[in-house]
Amino acid sequence: MSEQTALRPPGLHEARRDPVDDGFRTVLARALDQVTEGGDARTVWEALGDHGVLRGLYRDTDTGDATVDPARLGALLHAVDERGDNGVTLTVLVQAASALPLLCTGTTRACTALRERVLDGRATVALAATDSAAPGSELTALGTEVRWDERTLHLNGGKRWVSGAGSADHLLVLARHRPGRHFTSFTWVLVPASAAGVRIEPADTGGLLASAALGHVRLDDVRLDVDHLVGRPGRAMASFARHMATERLAGAQWAVALLRRTLTATRRHLTARPAGEGTLWHNAAIRQDFAACLVRTEQLRALVEATVRTADGRPDLNAAALLKAAVGQTADDVLSRCAQLQGADGMTAGGAHHVRAEAAVLGLGGGATELMLAHVADAADVLLDGPGPVP
Repeated sequence: MSEQTALRPPGLHEARRDPVDDGFRTVLARALDQVTEGGDARTVWEALGDHGVLRGLYRDTDTGDATVDPARLGALLHAVDERGDNGVTLTVLVQAASALPLLCTGTTRACTALRERVLDGRATVALAATDSAAPGSELTALGTEVRWDERTLHLNGGKRWVSGAGSADHLLVLARHRPGRHFTSFTWVLVPASAAGVRIEPADTGGLLASAALGHVRLDDVRLDVDHLVGRPGRAMASFARHMATERLAGAQWAVALLRRTLTATRRHLTARPAGEGTLWHNAAIRQDFAACLVRTEQLRALVEATVRTADGRPDLNAAALLKAAVGQTADDVLSRCAQLQGADGMTAGGAHHVRAEAAVLGLGGGATELMLAHVADAADVLLDGPGPVP
């Protein structure tokens, strides 16, 4: 089977229990095999583009309504997570689940040209939504503004905690084009990272997620051709909400991969560490603690897989909020217990304590756990009255 055949965009109603059925996982493995150990996010993205993996993730990329195949997205994130670099995985996740699909809503020459380069892995784009003038959860209070006449955009403001900001070729900036908090007051702007007036400062994370190139962005009278408007003005929040649901699903898929990887490392530690006449693994209390973590992880995996089977391209906002809340309640608890079970070894580079600290982004990025729980409560009638998530 050729890579072109294996990676053809999925059909609208094509049912697939496992991406391996059409060779996607095989080509994905081949792409990542060419990336040397320690390869950064740009190198990984380029390899994925070279082998057609990125184009194989989506359908309708040329119609302004790019839809990711959720099963393939999960396979991608599990494969990238196996490399053990959480910063790289975070950057790939945001770009694949949100930034690139949002870029595809743009039909101008600047947008379509960059879209093709990003799909081929020859360029990267960072999503710049969280604003310097407002908490991350209050996007409608953002202070970044864009004004334009017939030919020129004028952009001012600032963005914080942008994944990939330090390495991206372009920034996809959420900006206000008129006063007020109404959801039609915002638009997306495609900003070259090298444009005059753009200043990017590395975010101080204390060494956590170092390879995510997290940064804060300052925009001081950035002037661009109107060709850099992405999509219809006033549609930014609507398109963001649609693709944010996919990003929340992607976060849950990554959480499952990360938890299973950490549990595997924890079990390896427990079965190798001598204790009494056996190993730590032979201690009944320790085995029960480990088993409880595994049960919670498998419950999360089941919820993710049920959502994927019913998503038909993207989950709705209620299902996405439920997933995001489940991740927030599960990931830190499981990783905390794994860190305890690993003992002093959990303090080493790549140990469970370090992984737990980096994985805190799962309970923050894309909506804090508390906000997701509020959404779930508001949607309780719909969630309880609707059919179960398992087909």
